Amino acid sequence: MKKWLPLIIIVALILLALKWGVGVNNMLVEKEGLAKAQWANVESSYQRRADLIPNLVATVKGYAAHEKETLEGVIKARSEATKTTIDANNLTPENMAQFQQAQQGLTGALSKLLLVVERYPDLKANQNFLELQSQLEGTENRINVERNRFNDMAGEYNITIKKIPTNLIASIGGFDGMPLYKSDAGSENAPKVEF
Repeated sequence: MKKWLPLIIIVALILLALKWGVGVNNMLVEKEGLAKAQWANVESSYQRRADLIPNLVATVKGYAAHEKETLEGVIKARSEATKTTIDANNLTPENMAQFQQAQQGLTGALSKLLLVVERYPDLKANQNFLELQSQLEGTENRINVERNRFNDMAGEYNITIKKIPTNLIASIGGFDGMPLYKSDAGSENAPKVEF
């Protein structure tokens, strides 16, 4: 029996190391999967915003037909924003920046549209417009919440794959870090308000 004891100890240590490695791998797969699923929620929220825009444009068009340039700008920006999507398996900083830029274009176009609305008191009182505006505001809040949740999950995943000894399994398993959603360029500057 004494002769087999060192071999039994070595086999037991190897089995424990394998069990630990499998557990770490499974934990990393779960964290990565949750972050990717959360990215899908971000895209879903942006899609909801894009889906609201045709109704908003149609409502405004009825009141402000001569604001054609602004309406066309919103339609074009929506088209660009919905063309730009990212496969969750290909979340790179470059793809993220491209996606964010397309969404910024749509945000800017919507801001112009809402400024145009200020010139039309009847439109501002229209029940359909008010409901659409309310849904759009709620969707913008939802987008912010989903982006923050994605950043939390991706950030936690990124930290986990860099910690020792988990980083050993992460490098063997090919787990790469995920980019985080960043604020829009210039958003660090407070807007100038003049009366």
